Amino acid sequence: MEYLTKQPENLNPLQRFGRWLRLKQYQIEVTFGVYMFTPTEKFAFWSVVFLLCSLLTIATVLYLPQHVLFILHRAWFYVNGGDSGVASNLIAGKKGALSLATSSTTTTMAAATEMAESMIREL
Repeated sequence: MEYLTKQPENLNPLQRFGRWLRLKQYQIEVTFGVYMFTPTEKFAFWSVVFLLCSLLTIATVLYLPQHVLFILHRAWFYVNGGDSGVASNLIAGKKGALSLATSSTTTTMAAATEMAESMIREL
């Protein structure tokens, strides 16, 4: 019963990690009955476990940072409202963002005025 043995405190971290992995292997074998499999079945079982763990690790490394960044942008949107890009550009002091905002407002106002004049002419 390896899991009940007292661990010596003077093991380096690599040895402690190895003991922890052996403990997890033992727990999996007892829980799922892997200890009763034939060597070929054990190889197939542990291959599938390794494949799933590898895919999970790769997916976590590749996609978790992007997902966390997306969630932070959503939180910024829910807390502050509006477009976070315009707010951050104005805070950073970029004058181009302010001129872009005013030019789009002017364009919108001109389009609204033109639409109103055409409606008045029709009436």
